[in-house]
Amino acid sequence: MNAATRLGFIGVGLMGRPMALRLLDAGHRLTAWNRTHDKLVPLLARGAVAAASPAEVARAAEVVMICVTDQRAVEQVLFGPDGVAAGGSPGKLVVDFSSIAPAAARDCAARLEAGCGMGLVDAPVSGGVPGAEKGTLAIMAGGRAEHVDRVRPLVASLSQHFTRMGESGAGQATKLCNQVIVGSLLPVLAEAVRLAEAAGVEAAMLPEALRGGWADSIPLQVFAPRMAARAWDPPLGAADTMLKDLDNALALARERGIELPMLRDAAQRYRLLSERGLGGQDPAALIGLLDRD
Repeated sequence: MNAATRLGFIGVGLMGRPMALRLLDAGHRLTAWNRTHDKLVPLLARGAVAAASPAEVARAAEVVMICVTDQRAVEQVLFGPDGVAAGGSPGKLVVDFSSIAPAAARDCAARLEAGCGMGLVDAPVSGGVPGAEKGTLAIMAGGRAEHVDRVRPLVASLSQHFTRMGESGAGQATKLCNQVIVGSLLPVLAEAVRLAEAAGVEAAMLPEALRGGWADSIPLQVFAPRMAARAWDPPLGAADTMLKDLDNALALARERGIELPMLRDAAQRYRLLSERGLGGQDPAALIGLLDRD
């Protein structure tokens, strides 16, 4: 596939918008659909074409990329009325950047192939909004090797790493491992910031002081300053989205008969945010639980 490949993009929220813009900048012809049409305006200004439905996207594109919030949204855009399956045909591919359960990814791939002959690569991403804007995402792929190889050049402008982890669902399983690490780390970062404050240390200096040491990480550099400042706008994500992923990881662990006690405790911190009506806020809002407790 060359730079003029006809692509479709469904879902232009926090992550989808910068990803779609990078594809346009790389020279691809893009047909896009979003549930809220107004969010398409920045893409249309850069040359994208708006579609009336996901089915119309599938008719126009060789490869349809999806970046939506959860499993229900994925199933709706694929198999709902005027969904991708209604407009798809053999030889075309779906690349799903959304984060859903591995079993759901396998089911979607099987249904899509049986229904319209399209292949599906589950390709969840890590790197947040900054990674999407800079094209430095880590993308974990699951699906047939030939399908992954076919889309590899297309995601080059989006990622610094694009790794096939196995058959259908393997990308989603790998993303859950990623979320176990990141989702457990953020509540600990909040505790480190709160401890620094209580000890009379300038918490905002923690990222610089720890840079290059074993405690250093991208989450430390990105989220600790936001936590110390109690300022997390514009958001880099939503606590409820992280909780959804952690619950999927816990469900997979139960399915496989293993215990993940640290993850269970971390998930409770996000759940508490959600119960307090703060689930839509950036995960840096976890620091507020320590202010209140």
